[in-house]
Amino acid sequence: MLTPSSNTALEPVTVNMIADLPEVSAHFSRFRVTQIGLSESALDQFSNAEIVRAAELLADANVDVIAWNGTSASWLGFERDEQLCEEIQAATGIPACTSVLAFREIFVRTNVRDVGLVTPYTNDVQRRIMANWARSGFVCSAERHLGLSNNFSFAQVDKNTVADMVRDVAREGCDAVAIVCTNLNGASIAPRLEQELGLPVYDSIAVTLWKSLVVSGFEKNALSQWGRLFSDPALNGRRQNA
Repeated sequence: MLTPSSNTALEPVTVNMIADLPEVSAHFSRFRVTQIGLSESALDQFSNAEIVRAAELLADANVDVIAWNGTSASWLGFERDEQLCEEIQAATGIPACTSVLAFREIFVRTNVRDVGLVTPYTNDVQRRIMANWARSGFVCSAERHLGLSNNFSFAQVDKNTVADMVRDVAREGCDAVAIVCTNLNGASIAPRLEQELGLPVYDSIAVTLWKSLVVSGFEKNALSQWGRLFSDPALNGRRQNA
């Protein structure tokens, strides 16, 4: 897992999720990310060169898959993560995947067109995400965001706040809810919210793990308690390419 340097949520959440998969281990490599925004300095944090350097360190551990566990391509464009995966695989020889490309695959495989978008981000970043996803056929028919830009602060948002945002977009109408940020504590509340709302709730940390397990060929049935992502037959059939 390639991790923003100021994230504190995704590592413990991922390790907790794979506790019932004794044959799976997660390993992490960081690169500097402290602010989320559309300024030149904020965008420069996501230079592919920096991310690939971090990936090369993970390659020394002989991992089976390298995942960019971050959501920057939501506002930078899906093509950024497509290029990043190509560069990581060229540099390391190891298959690569990303959170945002996993969201796209999940939406396609489950016929999601209207998305309830939940993020901690600022207005301009939120609008950029909505425009980018709409170009690929995923309309954010309802959205909630918190107006935050300090990446560390995202993990300080309490679970009840995230849950209320999910409920709000569900009430406005959508096919599925996407919690987009790998430093929000959404994965642990997603299954309960799915039962309450009758909708899939896809969390960024969870979708990254799901895709990593798909690419590496590991069985995911033991993770069904973490929600529809790990139990829906449409998402847990034959292995997909990265």
